[in-house]
Amino acid sequence: MTDFKSLGLSEQILKAIEANGYEAPTPIQRDAIPYILKGEDIMGLAQTGTGKTAAFGLPLIEQLLANPKQPVSKGARALILAPTRELVNQIAQNLISFVRGTPLRVASVVGGVSINGQIKRLSRGTDILVATPGRLLDLVDRDAVRLDTASFLVLDEADQMLDLGFIHALRKISALVAKKRQTLLFSATMPKQIADLAKSYLTDPVRVEVATAGKTADKITQRVHFMDQKAKTDFLVDLMSTRPDDLSLVFCRTKHGAERLMKKLVSSGISAGSIHGNKSQNQRDRAIKGLKDGSLKVLVATDVAARGIDIPGVSHVYNFELPEVPEAYVHRIGRTARAGADGDAIAICAPEEIGLFRQIEKLIGISIEVASGEVPADSRAVSPGKGRGGGGNRGRRNGGGGNGPKPGKRSFGAPSGGNDNENRGRRQQRRRRTAAA
Repeated sequence: MTDFKSLGLSEQILKAIEANGYEAPTPIQRDAIPYILKGEDIMGLAQTGTGKTAAFGLPLIEQLLANPKQPVSKGARALILAPTRELVNQIAQNLISFVRGTPLRVASVVGGVSINGQIKRLSRGTDILVATPGRLLDLVDRDAVRLDTASFLVLDEADQMLDLGFIHALRKISALVAKKRQTLLFSATMPKQIADLAKSYLTDPVRVEVATAGKTADKITQRVHFMDQKAKTDFLVDLMSTRPDDLSLVFCRTKHGAERLMKKLVSSGISAGSIHGNKSQNQRDRAIKGLKDGSLKVLVATDVAARGIDIPGVSHVYNFELPEVPEAYVHRIGRTARAGADGDAIAICAPEEIGLFRQIEKLIGISIEVASGEVPADSRAVSPGKGRGGGGNRGRRNGGGGNGPKPGKRSFGAPSGGNDNENRGRRQQRRRRTAAA
């Protein structure tokens, strides 16, 4: 079995890995780290919960340590961009644990908190800066940060970073980063049009693909309940009341819907909180902390939480409303079955959502088990059976969705089989992403 030492990491980094409890590299770490250490641009595709932060963070730290220099005032030697505050905070926390005992400094900047404190912290420079695009551009406009010293650019959840909600900000930022740089893109999903756009930011990239685009984690059991929209709330309350000790995430499409559902759960005796774009950063942080320490059992969220919440104890993800972008389903249910654990993903689908449901099944390349209710008559048949992403003899469950971008000329790694806000479409997505950042 490949170990971290064989990947070319130094003893200093190996000690940090051991201190953090890592034993063996995950497939994305195993396949990506050697190429990053060689200075290659990377397009990395791997399921959520498989260690993408360490896959780019460890070799990035290795290279910074190998070329020691003091960060210039207001400068950053490496820039990592992520679409949500929660994901930025998670990445920064992980990197801080990796650089403990080294001279490297990690800073993070997100919206929703005072910008003055961030300006002060950045005044002496930092080695690694993790940021949301909106707040970073605010700091650039105030002449509080300079990016021309950054020789590394990382886009985490690159599909969302390159979607319309962020593309203009990203173009501005990439023009400010050093022209001679190493660029790393990582995501769990990469629609073809986004993959094509990504190529304009990369130079002869190595494509490291350890899961087919859209493939869900093997240890997530997926089920769907069909019912009228008006019946959903009572159904969810009844279902959760039978499992009072579970840690669960519930996803809604809108901020107001998420808040309304959270209040209904609380009034029904369920310890619940909410996280969405109308919440301050302190409120969002407290809600996540509550789920982590067990004082909350349920967190109701919009897609602001679909990327960036890493709580190993989350056993259930409920799609109270299906997402309008099918790739968001993959990120939502990826909040469970983290770090090798099992998890359950339960969708509650109204007749008017059947089109969205079809798109999700097409993307993930499996038929999701129908747990209750009648499939709307105009839909194609949904096969019964356990909906585990990589199961055994389950027909299309095994299947290779083939809907993701095809590997390019330089493709490495072993694909593992199978694949807020009332207006719809891209305008809705832009507002959601702006609120998240």
